[in-house]
Amino acid sequence: MADDDKGKVDLQKLIVNNTYAGLLLFYRDCDLDESLISKYKKNQILKEEGFTDVSAFSAGLSKKVRFTIASNKAINMAKINPDVAKFGFYVVRAPGFFKVLDVYKTGDKTHIILLHIDKDYVVFFKRSNMSLDEQIINLAKKRFSRNLVADYNVFLYEEEWLERTKNPIGMTDDGELFLLTANK
Repeated sequence: MADDDKGKVDLQKLIVNNTYAGLLLFYRDCDLDESLISKYKKNQILKEEGFTDVSAFSAGLSKKVRFTIASNKAINMAKINPDVAKFGFYVVRAPGFFKVLDVYKTGDKTHIILLHIDKDYVVFFKRSNMSLDEQIINLAKKRFSRNLVADYNVFLYEEEWLERTKNPIGMTDDGELFLLTANK
């Protein structure tokens, strides 16, 4: 193997390890207008300017849109403030970068599956689809199907949580996508 090819293989292994090792699924429900939902496209890379608040609880849906976010870098906020443990509260630091793995509808519910990626890997993920992504999609879909008929977590209906998670990810409330500035 040529040194250049070995370097590419090593870089890919590093990216895969840094992105997928220890991956957990997190959830965020909100009500979005169809004009915003339609902006999410499979394989799209999103940049979220703000912190992304998510829950570790995979309970029934509290709104019509469920974001499932696969991340190994979300921060457990209950370690900082035990009062937020009831929300299963984690946060993805800003800016956050995400690859849209899938978007689909079931009845009046929409499921958007995102992979949290490092800003240094944006170019790689723009050009690559990994077999691991299909495993994430399948797991997320199974949980989503279960959650369609499950009872919701009452804490995720509290006004404090609903206010934190009401916004779309990767765009303004008016549907303007945040510009990707990392490794265009």
